Amino acid sequence: MSTSAELASLAGDLRDRLPDATTEGASFAELSTYRVGGRVAVLVRAKDVDALAAVAEVARRHRPRLLVIGRGSNLLMSDVGFSGLVVVLEGAFEAIELPDHLSRALRAGEAGEERLLRAGGAVPLPVLARRAAAAGLTGVEFFVGIPGSVGGAVRMNAGGHGRETVEVLRQAWVVDLLDGTATAGAHARRVEDLDLGYRHSSLRASEVVTAAEFAVTTAETEACEARVAEIVRWRREHQPGGQNAGSVFRNPPGDSAGRLIDAAGLKGLRVGGAVVSDKHANFFQAEAGATARDVIDLVGEVQRRVAESTGVVLVPELHVVGDDAGSP
Repeated sequence: MSTSAELASLAGDLRDRLPDATTEGASFAELSTYRVGGRVAVLVRAKDVDALAAVAEVARRHRPRLLVIGRGSNLLMSDVGFSGLVVVLEGAFEAIELPDHLSRALRAGEAGEERLLRAGGAVPLPVLARRAAAAGLTGVEFFVGIPGSVGGAVRMNAGGHGRETVEVLRQAWVVDLLDGTATAGAHARRVEDLDLGYRHSSLRASEVVTAAEFAVTTAETEACEARVAEIVRWRREHQPGGQNAGSVFRNPPGDSAGRLIDAAGLKGLRVGGAVVSDKHANFFQAEAGATARDVIDLVGEVQRRVAESTGVVLVPELHVVGDDAGSP
């Protein structure tokens, strides 16, 4: 944990380099889908590669605790907050580059051809899915049901509806904020080098995914958009909206965490303002007035009761961060 003087020095150096992008004491609730949690000591919103290089230069000098986040869709910040540096990508990192041929209509014989689609690390996955579908590109429709970013999808091998990121990712561009190479720009990492597994990659906490390239296939726009619409309909029918972080626990081998929680009779279980969803038992909602501690305690209680009733110890997919954070 950094001292107040160290954090003030860090913030001062970042303000000198990035005055419009640096904030002290920002609320993490504004950065996550749970909408709860304490404050972060220093927040930087990097809008392009030059800004990211400046962040890296300052970070190497100060060596702060570092947290790189996307849309905060699998994170829970403790109520105490985070005495370190939080980096968020936006601006140029929200760009999507469609293949050149998509400026014209799909011609006969072109359907089924593979193309490469590049997206910035800050692109929301649902936006990527919809843009690809509208352009007549199939393969990434499953992303429409995942409320994360491209960078987060690479880091966690995000998946849903029977598919995972590893199946469509070809390479990612990565910057390490602490190893001194950021000024040279992002370097490409092939999918084979990322060790992608179930909600896992080999990326270090200091590494930032600035962009990724996905393999897609040309198809009729109407068919692509119909698949996107079907996933959206399924999600609305089976998963709750509101303040949550998606699946709280990983699925055990050959089973479903939601099924185990439901079988233990835990739908509707409440701790303070946090409650197990009646629609999907592996989604925990943060209602008005909820605290991060409510969610953390609910995660622990569900974990305990499922272990007692089934013998299965559920492993959290939700990442809890903050100065006092341990595993839920």
